[in-house]
Amino acid sequence: MEYRKNIKRKSDVDLDNSEIGGVEMADELAYERGGRSGWFKIIITIVVIIVVVFLGWFVLDRFTSLNLPSFSETSYSSNSWYAVFLSNGQVYFGKVKDTSRETLTLANIYYLQVITKPLQSTQQGETAANQQQTQQELSLFKLGNELHGPTDEMVINRDYVLLTEKLKSDSKVVQAINDYLSKKKTK
Repeated sequence: MEYRKNIKRKSDVDLDNSEIGGVEMADELAYERGGRSGWFKIIITIVVIIVVVFLGWFVLDRFTSLNLPSFSETSYSSNSWYAVFLSNGQVYFGKVKDTSRETLTLANIYYLQVITKPLQSTQQGETAANQQQTQQELSLFKLGNELHGPTDEMVINRDYVLLTEKLKSDSKVVQAINDYLSKKKTK
């Protein structure tokens, strides 16, 4: 205990002490006080940064989302025809059977395909180069007649759907589908 009595703290030492000059002692005391408040400043800075980051994340999450309806919130009529545009450029036409947050299920599916047909040659004996001219037509095909024999239902990942459009009953695609269905019934 006596050992502690003989040792003086630096703050108890007089500024006029001959061991440490007055200016040096004042610097030492300022450093000691600054050291404690320095840690306090660092902790406060870290807490402020965390609060700012959290508030920024919250504000961005709340106010920048467009709150667009998801597939599960969008109502699709089971009697209507829809065009589903995919990110790979393909467009499918059909009836939306089911939706969820992750998928859209399409049934009675049709798609467009470009068919290249050669032009008819004239009777005047055109050259071979002219006879190779072709004409391109868009044709509507029913899904299911392909080589791999898919069923007439498709579950599409929502991430690949760019948009869906409801088709009018007098659109050319719906008319072509109705023509196909009427020919199929008469056979």
